Amino acid sequence: MTDNITDGKEFTSNDGQEAQKNKEDDNSDKPKKQAVLAPLPMEWTQMACPDATKDLAPVDTVRYPWDVMDLPNADTNMDFLEIVGTAGQKVTRMGNVSQRYPNLESLVLRSHLIRTMDGLANFNKLEVLELYDNIIDELRGLNNEDTRSNGEGGAGIPGKLLRVLDISYNVIRDMAPVEFCPNLQELYIAQNKIKTIKGLRHLKHLRKIDLGANRIRVMEEAELEGLVNLEELWLGKNKIEKIEGLSKLTKLRRLDVQSNRLTKVENLTAQVDTLEELYLAHNGIDIEGAKCETGLALHFSVLNTLDLSRNRLSDTTPFAHLTSLIELWISGNDIKSYQDIDSLSNLTNLEGIYLEYNPVASEFEYRKKLAELVPSLSQIDANMIGGLGSHGYASAVPGGDLGTEERMRQLQDIVLQNAAKESAVAADGK
Repeated sequence: MTDNITDGKEFTSNDGQEAQKNKEDDNSDKPKKQAVLAPLPMEWTQMACPDATKDLAPVDTVRYPWDVMDLPNADTNMDFLEIVGTAGQKVTRMGNVSQRYPNLESLVLRSHLIRTMDGLANFNKLEVLELYDNIIDELRGLNNEDTRSNGEGGAGIPGKLLRVLDISYNVIRDMAPVEFCPNLQELYIAQNKIKTIKGLRHLKHLRKIDLGANRIRVMEEAELEGLVNLEELWLGKNKIEKIEGLSKLTKLRRLDVQSNRLTKVENLTAQVDTLEELYLAHNGIDIEGAKCETGLALHFSVLNTLDLSRNRLSDTTPFAHLTSLIELWISGNDIKSYQDIDSLSNLTNLEGIYLEYNPVASEFEYRKKLAELVPSLSQIDANMIGGLGSHGYASAVPGGDLGTEERMRQLQDIVLQNAAKESAVAADGK
């Protein structure tokens, strides 16, 4: 075996191996240090699952509003109660809330674990009921017959005076019981499991409905035609294939049918003088579908916002005549050349446009040429043009965007001009 010399000491490789083995033997009894990660806060994922260390799952634990908030046993003068369950304990039962506080005008129990709408039988003045973000699977308790059949009794009129009902983010499948709320002005049932529009035909006071993120396939005319005062209809994220049922909605100002299955924009004749905002993003609308005579081919007099992002448009001709437009969102289509957007020059009131994610947005000097084509623009995509409008310069700068150095020079000029004006005023005052 070859000897090795280190620091004047002689040892063989066998000696080195032996020393290493002895060192390992000395450390064999010592505990090894290991990194210990803190447990992730995953309790919220187990809300509906029994815990082995507990008798009940969180949703089965009986917890009333007065268990999570310091409330009096009874109060006939209380007119407002709001408990938001985003922090702390969550309410699981509504209990006899209308017996304890019969004169409530507003009841808000948002983001809890309530399964059943109960305890409403004795309300006589309730105008606002918000049960947003719970696990309610059935609309009940809105009329006296309903409360009696459930054994609650009570002489109240829980649904009759309601002006606002918000039961979004639950698991409701049937919306028909809203018919027991004849004075509703705002109805929110977004993000549930509703397949058919029901219970609306006699709600003539409704001004706003949100039925987004459900499973609706048809805009039922029989249900919508009675909503003569409706101003906003939100139907995004459903399975609707055709815009219809709006012939009697002559006061409609906002219509949202984005993220559906539309291929045409049609049946909007009744809204030609009232529609202000139209949202149709994420559908399958092409040029022909956007030119229907009862759709965008109409001369809408007050339409200021049009969203056709993520469709199948290849040019901007379908809305070249809509001179009232202030905002036009057509990103994510198939608009390829400057020739395809020439018609935008007719939109003399246009202030903001989204064209990103179209092939034309990759063209040389895209922003500059677009600003020249539509001089009224103050914003292209997510960026302001120039950015000096608040300092006295026009928002749309001829010749395209300003560089940082040029912006700083102009701002400096403005400061000097203002200083000169102030000095002149001071001199005149002496």
